[in-house]
Amino acid sequence: MSAGRLLSVLLLLQSRGRMSARAIAEELGVSVRTAYRDVERLQGAGVPVCAEPGRGGGYRLLDGYRTRLTGMTEGEARALLFAGLPDAAADLGLAAEVSAARLKLLAALPAGAREEAARTATVFHVDAPGWYREPEQTPYLPLFVDATLTQRVVEARYRRWRAPQEVSRRLRPYGLVLKSGVWYVVAATESTTATATATATATATAATYRVAQVLDATLSDERFDRPGDFELGAYWASYLADFRARRYTGTATIRLSPQGRRRLPDNVAPEVVRAVDATATAVGGDGWVEAVVPTESTTHACGELLRLGADVEVVAPAGLRRAMADTVGALARAYGVTGRA
Repeated sequence: MSAGRLLSVLLLLQSRGRMSARAIAEELGVSVRTAYRDVERLQGAGVPVCAEPGRGGGYRLLDGYRTRLTGMTEGEARALLFAGLPDAAADLGLAAEVSAARLKLLAALPAGAREEAARTATVFHVDAPGWYREPEQTPYLPLFVDATLTQRVVEARYRRWRAPQEVSRRLRPYGLVLKSGVWYVVAATESTTATATATATATATAATYRVAQVLDATLSDERFDRPGDFELGAYWASYLADFRARRYTGTATIRLSPQGRRRLPDNVAPEVVRAVDATATAVGGDGWVEAVVPTESTTHACGELLRLGADVEVVAPAGLRRAMADTVGALARAYGVTGRA
């Protein structure tokens, strides 16, 4: 029997009022028989739980009874930040702690505020992952949570985009970031640099790792000190700014039909949409516009712009225009089209 579960039953009755055994069981993830036993144990401990038989009945606390046993455990306090993000809490292995912390918070509120909080919870829902994408599998996320909170080194094998693709790293996790449904760990990595005297010095550099790309990870007993001046939010803002600066290495001049411009936000990055809005000039009298947009590479720009079909034309550079023409030609040949009908 779990004393924590008995407290949860008590707080449920205090915050919800009358509840059936089945409702208690569903809330706590136990069997109905277990819910009955838990209620009986509360009654045996002197808690005034009243049973109301019949349709619409259930269990409730005697009018006026309130418990003050609402102290949070360390794990529940950690989980409190994710009270409005149940999916994120589940990813981190904190679903049970979030549920318990939420119950304790509700139980500590006066009746009016408790009812308002419960009502508010029914009209807001956060769904972090983007459309058209399955949630990533992150089996090592709870390990990184533990490593971050206890400041322990992680031995990890990681898959990256450049060669060699599989690398081994000794990571000192400073924090975790959830971005558009994707988890990242910000960690210091140790690299060895040879000095003029042929000795080796270990230097730590913070880097960002996608948790889903971790192939294997082991939590070591080695401890590390998180730098006192490291601020996760400031690091992430700087990382995003640097990413955007490195992402776009060139520009292209394109022409868009009115429909192409309407479809633009659903098919390209926001930076490209803003560039079109800032530089668009009319060409001809049919609503087409010409604009200068940022590009990552010829291959990436070609794939992105082809989503717009005949509603876009690349004017420059010549390499991108040729890549578009080559791709369209290959498509035509694949479908047996050799010329205009």
